[in-house]
Amino acid sequence: MALGGELVKAANLLLEGRHGRLGAAALRAALVDLYEFWLNKAATAAGVDTAEPGVALVAVGGLGRRETVPFSDLDLVLVHNQNPRVGEIADALWYPLWDARIGLDHSVRTPAEALRVASEDLRTAMGLLDARYLAGDSGLAERLASAARDQWRRTARKRLPELVEATRKRWQLSGEIAQSAEPDLKHGKGGLRDLGVLRALAAAQLIDRPGEELVAARELLLDVRTELRRELRRNRDILGAADAELVAAELGFGDRFALARKLAGAGRAVGYAVDVALRSTSDVPKSRFGRRPNRTPLDEGVVLHGNEVALARDAVPAKDPALLLRVAAASARTGVPISHGTLRTLADSAPELRTPWPRDAQDALTEMLGAGEGLIDAVEALDRTGLWARLFPEWGAIRDLPPRSPVHAWTVDRHLVQTCVAAAKLTTTVSRPDLLLLGALLHDIGKGREADHSELGAAISLQVARRIGLPESDAATVSAMVRHHLLLAHTATRRDTEEPTTINRVVKTVDNDVVLLELLHALTEADSVATGPGMWTGWKAGLIDTLVSRCRQVMQGKGFLPPEPLEESHRELIAAAVRSGRGEALITSDGNMATVVLAVPANRELLAPAAGVLALHSLEVHTAMLRSHGEGRAGIFTASPKFGSLPDSALLREQFGRAVAGRLVLEEKLAAKERDYQLPIRSVARPKVLWFDDETAGSTTVVLELRATDRIALLYRVADALQSCGAVVRWARVATLGAAVVDSFAVAPASGKLDQAWRSRVEQAVLAAAA
Repeated sequence: MALGGELVKAANLLLEGRHGRLGAAALRAALVDLYEFWLNKAATAAGVDTAEPGVALVAVGGLGRRETVPFSDLDLVLVHNQNPRVGEIADALWYPLWDARIGLDHSVRTPAEALRVASEDLRTAMGLLDARYLAGDSGLAERLASAARDQWRRTARKRLPELVEATRKRWQLSGEIAQSAEPDLKHGKGGLRDLGVLRALAAAQLIDRPGEELVAARELLLDVRTELRRELRRNRDILGAADAELVAAELGFGDRFALARKLAGAGRAVGYAVDVALRSTSDVPKSRFGRRPNRTPLDEGVVLHGNEVALARDAVPAKDPALLLRVAAASARTGVPISHGTLRTLADSAPELRTPWPRDAQDALTEMLGAGEGLIDAVEALDRTGLWARLFPEWGAIRDLPPRSPVHAWTVDRHLVQTCVAAAKLTTTVSRPDLLLLGALLHDIGKGREADHSELGAAISLQVARRIGLPESDAATVSAMVRHHLLLAHTATRRDTEEPTTINRVVKTVDNDVVLLELLHALTEADSVATGPGMWTGWKAGLIDTLVSRCRQVMQGKGFLPPEPLEESHRELIAAAVRSGRGEALITSDGNMATVVLAVPANRELLAPAAGVLALHSLEVHTAMLRSHGEGRAGIFTASPKFGSLPDSALLREQFGRAVAGRLVLEEKLAAKERDYQLPIRSVARPKVLWFDDETAGSTTVVLELRATDRIALLYRVADALQSCGAVVRWARVATLGAAVVDSFAVAPASGKLDQAWRSRVEQAVLAAAA
């Protein structure tokens, strides 16, 4: 077997644990030993040790730091002193690695060439700081490493602007580890690449070497990265939710949520340390004639000093309880970070804000929460120094708390801050922007505990509002916002907003309070925007706008608006179906969202064949309204493609006609589509059915709500199950939440009584269809 093949085989044996599974740190050490042994052997065979003048093989990157994780590229430099055989030696070294398909980042350079490249390329300069001798002329290797370190110390301060720009650009592309649902362990803010930045600044003697907290963070990040790659058997550094379960088990965490919380804490520690290091090492800009910059007033006791928010010289933190919030508000408003010295001073000297807060503290909090994007860094700075917990002790329960739902992009604490950022753009749409911002900050404060987070959050937010000093009526409004922050979204996407019962229930829930209704409307949008990409759509906005408009009509005493009559084109489609005796279809679209109208004669089944044909075309159904007209019926579906584009309307019409006539075997085709396209799901929750008796008009109709894991043909199978049980479906709403769905159906028995026996039959059939 060739040398490269031997290396791959030995590495695979280590990963498989044939002689006992190694822990993450032990596996990295074993891989380092293996690669060093193989490279020494390969270097000897290539003639590195016998070459004259000197040639040396040097490791940089992870191998240079002795941090080799599975499936890492090998970063190698072949250093030489104008050796005429260096090309031949390099080929003998690199080709076995290429043949074995081992990732290789290599270069062949003299010391002078390496230093010149390092002077021009920041990544090379930082990489050479990890240079470590492997084989050949050790003196040559050490001279290169020493010269590279000396050059970096001399030039590092001049290269700081380039380092800052590269770091922030990387953060922009890769996001954060600290509060991301799927963190990038290497490139994200707070990741392993940032620890390299800190090592480089320390090597230049610009900052102290990382302390114990950062050393522990590095070990955790390396361990998680090691186990992730061992489980996936490839070079991946983004930790997805499904993979996190396996990694958490290997590292001894209770579950992926415990791991995520620990990882978020490590990422925050590293990210904050890099932020502070880059600011503290950057030159403070000079004013004219070389003097220090002016201290520009920002607020009482707060100034802009250079590129940081700082305390004014006459500020007395110990006697000014609101100073902390004025500093934070100035930072959020300007987007300028708070100086580390100011944060330390406030942490040591700022007094506790006593209940109720003074008016200027309330105003500063509102200004801070409404500042937009600048709020994120301001809260992070206060939180890292313990100052945020002084203002909101309740924050500890949600700090770094990972989301339970995969549709959330952030940890719970970051989601609340992001919701404030989104709410800041909506303050002109409400009469009480101060209450909107506080409600946005607190709406999920009840998470992380064994209770309904909305009910518990309402109680917590009431206490917070009173502590801040809000009047009792305002505190009650904030509490109601938190208690009902899901009301509009759940109602609009899971219930029929043309039902008077639906509208009356919402109006009763908000206690006929128009101010609360408009606050919930804005909070619903901000909450959705802050959840993640694609969670606030024109379709969802339209549903909620309609719901709020109808509720407002009732509150103003104008009565319930009757359902919109069927459009003329829909009536014509039903008439065509009645004349032809088969199914007819009409598709209109607005961007990627389509309205699909499917019509049948009254004696034909509608929902099951419609759902089946839509699933065949990979259309995700969001709403389904079933309406009768004359001797026919129509299903009006709002749908969008799961992938690709909208289907050809002629083909969909033809397939629907065949399905209604029974000439298209939907069950077989959908089963084949699921086999070909359904993504594997590692853990599937058991489906659940809930019944709601008071949410439709009439005593013979109830709402059945199914909560289940999403599948391509789920709606078809449930509709078919309802038909088999003699359940007439009046309307349906479908809400997709990542890999889960909440499907709601207004159902009534086609014959017989709406009794417990009928419900049991329907429930069992629906659960079997969703299993």
